[in-house]
Formats: sequence, structure tokens, C-alpha cells
Amino acid sequence: MTQAYVHSFETFGSVDGPGVRFVVFMQGCQMRCRYCHNPDSWKLGGGEVHTPEEILNRALRYRSYWGKSGGITVSGGEPLLQMDFMVEFFKLCKSEGVHTTIDTAAGPFTREEPFFSQYNELLKYTDLLMIDVKHIRDAAHRELTHVPNDNILDCIRYTDSLGKKLWIRHVLVPGVTDGEEDLKALGDFIATLKNVRRAEILPYHSFGMFKWETLGFNYTLKDTPSPSEEEIKRAQTLIGTDKYQGYKEDEA
Repeated sequence: MTQAYVHSFETFGSVDGPGVRFVVFMQGCQMRCRYCHNPDSWKLGGGEVHTPEEILNRALRYRSYWGKSGGITVSGGEPLLQMDFMVEFFKLCKSEGVHTTIDTAAGPFTREEPFFSQYNELLKYTDLLMIDVKHIRDAAHRELTHVPNDNILDCIRYTDSLGKKLWIRHVLVPGVTDGEEDLKALGDFIATLKNVRRAEILPYHSFGMFKWETLGFNYTLKDTPSPSEEEIKRAQTLIGTDKYQGYKEDEA
């Protein structure tokens, strides 16, 4: 029996895809992002254990609130670390006519088997992928997350080539992810893709710092401020986010 390790649930998510979403936050992540607001989700194999059927039944209680464009989003931790569950769960969701979204950093992506075949199977039942690009430069990405980004960019290119709708997101951290050339390079990368429906700047915040301290981890960004409105607008201009505001309700 397929089971999922779940960190938590959110019943009325408003920033996790189009419309109102039921959000499943998976347990387990191999990245160690310096600004992560849920470091308690890193540990593999922890959290609550649920079957796909249990989670879908729980989500469907809120279906009346979703409207035309809402649905279910699976986020992290990192959902692509639990591929057996993801395929089975999204297959069940589509059998109920539910709009499905994955919120991922794409760190586990590889063209090696068995992952690659599982990923292709999962995409059959996925309506939208929200993919974080933590940093466009590999060296800076490694410093920020402790993992490379070549496979992440490959995941985005490959998924785009299949015609899947994408939202690209970038967390703006002053002094870390806001370099002018880096933002321009990210914009140039996004411009090569054909199916990006939205590009978003997510302003850094330190809300998760207390979790790091509770867990005994060293939070290295404690003196880093959140970006100002001016800095956010600058980043949006450099990336060209206004070109990608095309996700409409009738596409959901």
C-alpha cells in the first residue's frame, strides 16, 4: 500500500496556485536553503503517514470552496522525493476532476531510471507546476542550498518542452539573490520557455528563524532585511515578470 509522509496540511491556501487550494506539505527535503521557513520538514521519513485515498477524502471536504480555478497543491518539503505516492494521488485526483498543482524546487529531477519514467507518468495527471529557481548560477545555488542547479534547470526545460504549464518563482534575498546580472540571466532563461504562465518574485522574510533556533540550527540570514517595495519592483523589471501574467481561470 502506497503511503505518504506528510508534514502538514492547509485547507484554504491562497498563494499555492490558482484559486483556493487544499495544500499538502510533504515531509522530507534534500535542499538546505538558508532561508527555509520549515526546516522541520527536512527530515526524510518523518511526519504523519497517510494513504492517497485518505488525503483525497480529506481534501474533498473543502471542494465547495475551490470554485472554478481551485484544487489541490502538493508542496514541500519536496514532493518529488515521494514519487510513488504522487503518481497514485494525482491519478485519484484527476479521476475526481480535481485541478492538480505541484510546488517543487525540482532538486530530485534526473533523467535516470526509475525516476524519469515516474516523472513522465506523474505529468500525465499534473495541470500546473510551480518551480522555484533559487539561484540561476550554479556556484551561488550550491552556496545557498547545498545542491547544484543543473538538473533543476534541465527539469524546467524538459517539462516546458512537453507543453506543461509553469509558474517560475524566485525568492528575493537582499545581498544573496538580488544581483542585477543574475536577475537578468534568470529573465533570459525564462524567456527561452514557451509555457510559463506566471513569473513571481517572493520577498524574503525571516519568519522561520525561530524554528531554526528551536532545532539548534545556525540561521545565517538573521541580519538580512526583507526587500523593500522598490527592490521588489526592480527585480520584477529585470526579470520581466509582467510578460507572464497569463494564467486564466478557464485554463485551470
